[in-house]
Amino acid sequence: MGKYFGTDGFRGEANVTLTADHAYRVGRFLGWYFGELKRRAGESEPAKIVIGKDTRRSSYMFEYSLVGGLTASGADAYLLHVTTTPSVAYVARVDDFDCGIMISASHNPYYDNGIKLINRNGEKMSEETIELVEAYLDGELEVFGKKWEEIPFAEKEHIGCTVDYVSGRNRYIGYLISLGMYSFRGVKVALDCANGASWNIAKSVFDALGASTSVINAEPNGVNINNNAGSTHIEGLCKYVVEHGMDVGFAYDGDADRCLCVDEKGNVITGDHILYIYGRYMKERGKLLNNTVVTTVMSNFGLYKAFDEFGIDYAKTKVGDKYVYEYMIKNGCRLGGEQSGHIIFSKYASTGDGILTSMKIMEVMMARKKKLSELAEPLTIYPQVLVNVKVKDKKAAQEDPDVQKAVEAVSEELGRSGRILVRESGTEPLVRVMVEAPAQDTCQRLVDKVVEVIKAKGHGILSE
Repeated sequence: MGKYFGTDGFRGEANVTLTADHAYRVGRFLGWYFGELKRRAGESEPAKIVIGKDTRRSSYMFEYSLVGGLTASGADAYLLHVTTTPSVAYVARVDDFDCGIMISASHNPYYDNGIKLINRNGEKMSEETIELVEAYLDGELEVFGKKWEEIPFAEKEHIGCTVDYVSGRNRYIGYLISLGMYSFRGVKVALDCANGASWNIAKSVFDALGASTSVINAEPNGVNINNNAGSTHIEGLCKYVVEHGMDVGFAYDGDADRCLCVDEKGNVITGDHILYIYGRYMKERGKLLNNTVVTTVMSNFGLYKAFDEFGIDYAKTKVGDKYVYEYMIKNGCRLGGEQSGHIIFSKYASTGDGILTSMKIMEVMMARKKKLSELAEPLTIYPQVLVNVKVKDKKAAQEDPDVQKAVEAVSEELGRSGRILVRESGTEPLVRVMVEAPAQDTCQRLVDKVVEVIKAKGHGILSE
């Protein structure tokens, strides 16, 4: 990961670690760089860059700062206004933009924000381009065969302009509706929009497909995004579904690139359940290309056991939907995702899309004429214990021979009945120790066994 941009963009507390000046300079670079690429290719048109934002109060500040930088460098900025991350990816891909920008910190609290960069294919920006952005932020830009003390401003008629592009968001809504294969008439659907970007999109889609739609947490005020709402605080939706006799519920995060579900009994249906339900549905219809579902190393052991039973192969990537998508494209896979609800249907989208995910689950319910609880029932989710150990040196802790020996001993004891995973955090000085096994007490005992060795060897102390 880079100095500023992690696996999901440049994220931090607004005007503390991510400032309006950062956004202006990101805009300055992108507007100049993509314009320069066009000029060098013999094109006279200015760079076209599309921008969306979520409902955080600071999103307006970052939007205007980015626009100031883009237009000062000669690019035209097209504004989708409040919209979802997958809609920006869709519009960037189908409307021939040079790149897209989404202003969001996803599931983080309102005082955080982020800048996600999306390429012209609707995918996350290449590491090479992000490295150039970071070099410019640090005053160390070297590109096109020279070092740049500063990049030039546009002048006269070459200064960029802004374009209101809400029509792009509306066409994205139309695209989602066009993917509906069944009428949802008679189905009572509850949506939790997390007071975020999906608040003015999701209900429109479900209403258009005939559902009897009820919505909670769709009154954003700039400071209530993800506040006891959405996919990271799904308890409210569970209660709502049961109390109001809903057939199904769907919870999105702040930028709606992830979705978790609630069945009619109020049980949470995780990303692993979604991969199982839709993976099996695709397998049964002969639509699962390469017979493979792409997961991350954090998917539950029970998911792999279920896939084994149904003859479905699976791949495991590093944590992050970016890595899932990269594997899918490289290997021609159609379905992949994370336990957290980032689900990618590569035939229809280039990123996780929460609303699309909920539509696909509805499709299976309608096609199989089954309740969501019935579709999820064959999947047994194994108990899991995850402990974060704060360490001085993540690499040293993991490579310690005694720690490795303890991990091997746990793995041997579990055999084929469970698994142990030891991995480092990408953003914090933590080593994460996770065990999945048929019994909760077994998980705890085996995790403690490894954690005790890490502590005894002086690598760190147990964190929260």
